[in-house]
Amino acid sequence: MPDTTASQEEAHVWLTPVFTAKPGQEAALREALAGLQSASRKDAGCLEYTVFADDQRPGTFVLFEGWARHEDLEAHNEEDHVKDFVTRVQPLLAMPFTVTPITPLACYGQAL
Repeated sequence: MPDTTASQEEAHVWLTPVFTAKPGQEAALREALAGLQSASRKDAGCLEYTVFADDQRPGTFVLFEGWARHEDLEAHNEEDHVKDFVTRVQPLLAMPFTVTPITPLACYGQAL
C-alpha cells in the first residue's frame, strides 16, 4: 500500500509578511518587529522567524517565517504577543501589511 502521509518538508508552512512604515515611524516599526521576532521564535513549531529591512524600499520590512505545521501557525496567531503587535502597529503602517504564503520549489538536497 502506498504511503499517503505528507513528508515533513511538505507539511511546513512558509510566509513572507511585508510591513511599510508611515514616514517618521520607521524606527518604531523596526522596534515593534524586533520584539515580535524575539517572542515568536519561542513559539511551538517555529522553524524560522527573521525580520529583514528592504534595502531598496526604505521603511519597508519583510518577515520570513516558517512553521512545522499549519496548526503551529494557527496557535502562533492566537498568541497575545501577536495580537498585541497587530493592534499596536496599525497606526505606524502606511498601508495594511500583506502576508504571502510561499512554497519551496524543491526540498533541500534535491535539484529543481
